Amino acid sequence: VQLQASGGGLVQAGGSLRLSCTTSERTFRLFNMGWFRQAPGKEREFVAAISRGGGTKSYADDVKGRFTISRNSYSNVFLQMTSLKFEDTAVYYCAADRSATTPLDRDATNYDFWGQGTLVTVSS
Repeated sequence: VQLQASGGGLVQAGGSLRLSCTTSERTFRLFNMGWFRQAPGKEREFVAAISRGGGTKSYADDVKGRFTISRNSYSNVFLQMTSLKFEDTAVYYCAADRSATTPLDRDATNYDFWGQGTLVTVSS
């Protein structure tokens, strides 16, 4: 399964960005999907996840209320990021969890497939 993340860039604090993750995998609709991020010198951390049907979502505490994860029925997952902070600067990765368990998994080691990452830089 190949995942392609895009939409990163340079934005001022308080601004917004929308990240997209695309896959050509026909079984995409069977996977839970997640977004993770990794800042320089830090470990990869959970950002948000969405169930395969889109009805269940989970967010890290520090992005709750600012970020929104969504997906369509085809091959895309999105992360709408608003009120961005300098601390949100990181490489953002989308990932697929084929076990599709609930509650949604926040452990990166339990995700099976990963995109290449897209860099988000927030200037203060």
